[in-house]
Amino acid sequence: MTHAPPAATGLLSRALSDARSPRVPRTAPDLPERAFPWGGAGLLPAGAGGGVDLDRVLRLSLAAPRAAGGRLRPVASAGALHPVRAHLLVGPGCSLPPGRYAYDPRAHRAHPRGRAPADASPGVVVVLTVTAARTVAHYGHRAWPLLLLDAGHAAAAVALAAAPGDVRVSLDADGEELAAAAGLPLAADRQTRWPGVEPELPLAAIWLRSGDALAPSTAPLAEWAALPCAADALPQPGAGGNAPPRELVAARHLLTYLVAGTDATWHPAARPAPVTDETLRTRRSAPPSDLAHPPAPDLLARVLATAEGARPDGPAWAAAVGGDAPGLLTTAGLLASGDARPTLAQWAAGQRWIGTAGAVLVAHGCPADAPPSLVRDSHLAAGYAAGVAQAHATALGLRSRPIGSWLQADLGAALGDAPGHDWIVHGLALAGPAAPPHPAPPPLPGKEERP
Repeated sequence: MTHAPPAATGLLSRALSDARSPRVPRTAPDLPERAFPWGGAGLLPAGAGGGVDLDRVLRLSLAAPRAAGGRLRPVASAGALHPVRAHLLVGPGCSLPPGRYAYDPRAHRAHPRGRAPADASPGVVVVLTVTAARTVAHYGHRAWPLLLLDAGHAAAAVALAAAPGDVRVSLDADGEELAAAAGLPLAADRQTRWPGVEPELPLAAIWLRSGDALAPSTAPLAEWAALPCAADALPQPGAGGNAPPRELVAARHLLTYLVAGTDATWHPAARPAPVTDETLRTRRSAPPSDLAHPPAPDLLARVLATAEGARPDGPAWAAAVGGDAPGLLTTAGLLASGDARPTLAQWAAGQRWIGTAGAVLVAHGCPADAPPSLVRDSHLAAGYAAGVAQAHATALGLRSRPIGSWLQADLGAALGDAPGHDWIVHGLALAGPAAPPHPAPPPLPGKEERP
């Protein structure tokens, strides 16, 4: 495992402070989506036999909806730029033959990239990576936390689609082990191994264990990481050439540093009881104009409990509500009285609609001096929990919208605690359906009915 130099610790704290500052990203042209970097005929991830149905899992999680208008997932942070990619490490007991694959969400095809190890665990490991260029072009120095949040949302999408099977999620696996397992170049070899290809930065993994497993391994990445690097990617127009912008270099460096030198832990994943496959097919982020009606208190409490319980190792959650009893709520009770939504609107990059949203869930923690592992875990876990909570909200008939950008959002200091120790890292706005209009009373006899 690799370890970053001590100087990177100071770089991380400065980058975290900068991402949370009100400094406006410099203007840069939006980049078009680059071509899928693997050629050859892709396979439909459906086949005969039982085990893990990858066709169903991927259609419900990462596949581009047919009427999506170019969007790759129905709910995502980072401005719907969709930087997350998936590599499939397929063992026995799946709807694809064993081997390494790169998944193309637009075509819904799996492109073979190499063989599987002889001792591959039954089931499949999905390694999630991100490409940073488009998000950095859009968000500048604020991009790298959004990339972590987006990967967390994608991990939740895969885990929810695979449930109620035996699903384990790792948000802390070592980046070099993830890269080696997926057959990607290690950080030091990216430019020399794959020139002209945008680097993919591995961040998380989801392990869908097949029911055929009698004694499943507790280290499913190790056997894959021992294989040689898989088939090379194809050069992508625009990915090479001129030196990349400084902020893009910094984002890649930070994300590589954050995932270095940690051992994977695998947490079981569950799907909230009301969530069905149809929920996952139909969930969408609502426009801000549809988020003003307060959700019913019991439904809000259920979604808040889901956010808190989705990743017990992640940041804490609270809900800001207005109305007759405004306050900041947790599942344990009232955290603070008063309407926090106008302040949250200012902190959320000045998105004024948040000030009148039905309710706003916020994930908070991640101190200013947090170590790399906590910065990574806080953002990935917050994105994961928000993804699970949003699916639950959809199943309950609520509308929702993730909120990724938070600036100067020192919640602890606002509540009277020491500054710098309790920052908002993610949010989810919720709203119930608008109350139906009351029917007009029938006109009195002999009176003219007016519009």
